[in-house]
Amino acid sequence: MDAVDHINIDVDDLDAAHEFYRDVLGLNLLRPPEDFQGAHVMFETGAGTVVTLMETGRAEKWDERGLDHPLDKAHVAFETDRETYESLMDALDDQFPKQGPYDWGEFEGFYFVDPSGNLLEVVTYDPAPADRERRLLDHDDVE
Repeated sequence: MDAVDHINIDVDDLDAAHEFYRDVLGLNLLRPPEDFQGAHVMFETGAGTVVTLMETGRAEKWDERGLDHPLDKAHVAFETDRETYESLMDALDDQFPKQGPYDWGEFEGFYFVDPSGNLLEVVTYDPAPADRERRLLDHDDVE
C-alpha cells in the first residue's frame, strides 16, 4: 500500500459535522452535501487524503462521561504544523481527562472529539517551543 486514499466517518448531524471539519479543522471542501443523493460531505486534506462524512446515526458518541483517556481506542489522526496544532489544543481543550498533549517520540499528539463524539487526534512533527507551558503525557500517565 502506498497511502490512505480516503476515510469515511459516521456522524449524527451532518450540518454540525460539516461546519466543524471545515471551520475548526480547516479541511478543504471537495464535494458539498448537495452533490450527493444521501447525507454526505467530502473533504480533502492538504496531503490529498479524502475524508467523507456520512450522516448515519452510528457515530462513536464518546463524551467526558465515557472517555477518561484516549489511548488504545480507534481514532483518525490529522498531521499539521506547530502553529495550527497549538491553536487546536487551545480551542478544543477540556473535553475529557488526559487529552494530551502526548509525547510519541518523533511527534506530539492531542486528542479531541468532533460534534458526533468521534475520537480524533492532531499531531505535529514540528519541534516544541522552548517556553512550553503544557506538560507532555505518555502511556505511563494513563491508568
